[in-house]
Amino acid sequence: MSFEEVSKVKTDKTTVIIPEIDHLEEKSETIIIEAKPGRKNSDNQIVESKTSETKTTESISSQHVLKLAKQFAIDGSLLPDDQQMPIEDRSNKRDRLNLLRKQQNIEKVIKKTLTYCDNQEIKTRTDYDWFNRYIGLAEDVSNPTMQDLWAKILAGELAKPGSFSFKALKIFRDMSIIDAKLLAKACSLAIKDASKKNIRLISGVYQQPGLFNFFDKNRQVQINLSKFGLNYADLLALAENHLIYIQESELSILSKNEKMNFTFNGSSLKLSARKDKVSLQFYKFTPLGTELANLITDKANNDFFTYLKKQLNQHFEVEDI
Repeated sequence: MSFEEVSKVKTDKTTVIIPEIDHLEEKSETIIIEAKPGRKNSDNQIVESKTSETKTTESISSQHVLKLAKQFAIDGSLLPDDQQMPIEDRSNKRDRLNLLRKQQNIEKVIKKTLTYCDNQEIKTRTDYDWFNRYIGLAEDVSNPTMQDLWAKILAGELAKPGSFSFKALKIFRDMSIIDAKLLAKACSLAIKDASKKNIRLISGVYQQPGLFNFFDKNRQVQINLSKFGLNYADLLALAENHLIYIQESELSILSKNEKMNFTFNGSSLKLSARKDKVSLQFYKFTPLGTELANLITDKANNDFFTYLKKQLNQHFEVEDI
C-alpha cells in the first residue's frame, strides 16, 4: 500500500491521521476512532470545531489527599519528572517542615498554659525529666481543643507535681478528640467519693434476694446510661483506652439507714438506705482515667441527675444540696 500524501484532521477529542490511498494491494484492517466530526464549510473542507474540551474534575477525596500531601511535603513524586526535586532534598524539606510544625504546636500549648495558671506559690521544683517527656508528646498535637487539654495538664502538674503520671500522658497522647469528648461525657454522668480518688458510673442498684422480696420486680433497678449518650460501645471504647474497668463492680452491702456521701459534678449527693442489704452497681474509673478526669471541668447533666435520684429513691433516701 502506497501513500502519496498524509493530511491531518483535528477533531474535538483527538488528532486522526488520514492517509490518501491510490490503491489497495490487499485487504487492510480498518481501525475506527470515535470522534466528533468537525463541521464543513462551503468548500466541503473540514473546519476545527470550536467546542471546548470537557475538563475532568478530580474527586473531592483526591483533592484532599493532594492537599495533605502538599502540606506535609510528601507530594514530590506527584509532580512531572522534570519538576521533581532530588529525593534527598525532598526528605530534608519534610524534616524541616515537621520541626517547624512541632515548634509551633508546643509554643501554642505553652501560651495556652498561662491562662490556666493561678497565683499560688510553687513550692516543689518541676521534674525536668517529666517536662522533657511532656514536650516530646505535646509538640505533635495541632488540634486546638486537644492543645487546651495539654495546657491544663501542664498547669496542673506545675501547681501540684505528681498529678499526671507519664503513663497517663502516653494514654492521653493516643486519644483522639472523639475519645476526649467521650471521657467528658462519662465525667458528666459520674459520681465521686469524698476523696475524689474514686470515680464511678452508677449502672444499677439492687437488694439481695430474700424470702419476702424474691418476686419483687423493683428489687433491682437499672440506670440507663445509654439514654443519656453513653452506650455499651462507648464504655468499651473507654475501657480500651484504659480509662474505666469494663467489669461491673458493686459497693459493700448496706444495712438499713446506713449512709453514703458522694458528689455529682460539684453537687452533694447523700444516700441513706431505706431497706436492708442494698448495694450500688457501677463502672469504676481506672487510676489513669481518674487522673485524666481532672482535666474535665465539672459540667453536670441535670436531666441525668434528676433521673438518677428518681431511680435511687426506690432503695435510698436521697438528699442533694
